[in-house]
Amino acid sequence: MTTCNSQTMTNHHQADFSHPLTLISDTLHTWSQRYRARQELAHLTDRDFHDVGASWSDFATEANKPFWQA
Repeated sequence: MTTCNSQTMTNHHQADFSHPLTLISDTLHTWSQRYRARQELAHLTDRDFHDVGASWSDFATEANKPFWQA
């Protein structure tokens, strides 16, 4: 027979957001994702925008934001 207590039921894979290094790591990861996404957006062609039914002006504001800005 097995028993469950709060220690065995703890999800050890869940991030501990109170640790400063975790916060820094998460922030850097988010910035990196934003940078890559905006770089990809900036390199799309008119044909790419046409495929999704949009124009460059629809995405220009997002593509021109700095990576630290949401």
